[in-house]
Amino acid sequence: MTNLCENRKARFDYEIIETFEAGISLLGTEIKSLRANGGSIAESYISIVRGEAYLKNATIAPYAFGGVAFNHEEKRERKLLLHKREIGTLHKAIQEKGLTVIPLSIYLKKGRAKLKI
Repeated sequence: MTNLCENRKARFDYEIIETFEAGISLLGTEIKSLRANGGSIAESYISIVRGEAYLKNATIAPYAFGGVAFNHEEKRERKLLLHKREIGTLHKAIQEKGLTVIPLSIYLKKGRAKLKI
């Protein structure tokens, strides 16, 4: 498990009640930029829109060798891959309990990008 990016302030600013492992849908230049330590999830959060979870406000720097046509936006919304019941649990926590869902780290597991929330 290779750690690509970590939200160190989250452990001090928030009480971690439960963690989930979510897949994250990234473009090729985003993965390459993350491997080159070009990412930050310090001010990012998770929102649920129409039954789908999204990572918002995460910064992944443009890949230096990507060129203009193939590079990505720095702060675009990235879709998270979770089971329906996990999304339901998170949505319930946000709506009823008023909790905030934040990312803790981005890492590689068997070559796939994962997000710990």
